[in-house]
Amino acid sequence: MTKAEIANEIAKTTGIEKAAVVTVIENFMTVVKDSLAHGENVYLRGFGSFIIKKRAEKTARNISKNTSLIIPEHNIPAFKPADTFKEDVAKGTK
Repeated sequence: MTKAEIANEIAKTTGIEKAAVVTVIENFMTVVKDSLAHGENVYLRGFGSFIIKKRAEKTARNISKNTSLIIPEHNIPAFKPADTFKEDVAKGTK
């Protein structure tokens, strides 16, 4: 499902204009990205959490050049679904 399809579905079920729904979705994504960029996790009770995971420094190899390089420690965004979210998906319910 794409962002446009999500906006269409929300507009259809709530009666809110699609343009307003798209604006809300865009702002939601911006807030989540900004929070994660500043090191803050985002918790949505009953849905899940957008969290920052730390990847440790590691050594990688470039086989074609037969060299090693160090990949520094870095943060990556991740999503951890809530238990109810996982249960609903497993059941196939909405």
